[in-house]
Amino acid sequence: MDVVTAEKRSSMMSGIRSKNTKGEIVLRKILYSGGYRYRLNIKTITGNPDIYIPRKRAAIFFNGCFWHGHQCHFFRIPSTNQLFWSEKIRKNIERDNFVMNQLIEEGYRIAIIWECSMRGKKRIGDDKISSALFDWLESEDKKIEIMGAK
Repeated sequence: MDVVTAEKRSSMMSGIRSKNTKGEIVLRKILYSGGYRYRLNIKTITGNPDIYIPRKRAAIFFNGCFWHGHQCHFFRIPSTNQLFWSEKIRKNIERDNFVMNQLIEEGYRIAIIWECSMRGKKRIGDDKISSALFDWLESEDKKIEIMGAK
């Protein structure tokens, strides 16, 4: 049983943004302070990455752990309407995998920054995120995932 009314739940869910989240803004500040210039939400690139760095051909995604099914302390299928949520998360994961494979085939480099790396009890901190991200940007590696501590 849900602990809030359907109207309250609807209001809460409608308040969840897909662009310009706190995590994305922090990530953009990290990149800008490191001298990287970027573009936001490019619709012409498969998957509409949150951040795109043209000179590095790097597509950066800031993924919410719940919405993308990351197996960390932020992910738990809600107890109400479990079939709906299981199916929704499964489809999101399938779409993410398809998009990542397409981007690599198209010659892009991919970074996935998970929400748990920036907030919560297992966050790793902005300094570790920036260090890992900057090292990746200057390398030839095709993909990196940055997540919270184990």
